[in-house]
Amino acid sequence: MRIGLYPGTFDPITLGHIDIIRRAATLVDKLVIGVAINRDKGPLFSLEERVAMIEEECVSLAKQTGIEIVVHPFENLLIDCANDVGAQIIVRGLRAVADFEYEYQMVGMNRQLNDTIETIFLMAEAQHQAIASKLVKEIARLNGDISKFVTPSVDVQVRAKFAG
Repeated sequence: MRIGLYPGTFDPITLGHIDIIRRAATLVDKLVIGVAINRDKGPLFSLEERVAMIEEECVSLAKQTGIEIVVHPFENLLIDCANDVGAQIIVRGLRAVADFEYEYQMVGMNRQLNDTIETIFLMAEAQHQAIASKLVKEIARLNGDISKFVTPSVDVQVRAKFAG
């Protein structure tokens, strides 16, 4: 069984993330969405809220693709998380050249830690390449329209965070 791990903070999950999840699901038998706890980033949503959002968004994706999609919070090294969930593949999404430079360094370090786990890169579809969770939050904070970047359910949850 090929198990893939798609890690991220997902604060919040965007249409870009969902695009990568959908496409990664065609490459593996089981996909684990690793939700990084990452207290240093000061997320807008709690870990529990992020996990619930991802689980809600992945129900239909699992049905569409016919594979198991599991959400797994983690706070350890990415390579250790991959070992914990039995992943042979780490999936990373790329939007731009700047993403590649960072990811290239990460792959090198991860290969030194465990050279049996491969990293694959999926380019975001053109309409999703500009989407970043950080920018979605900034637009919402300034009362802008984020409906082109997130699902309706996530839109409501993001707006609720800035309404109070």
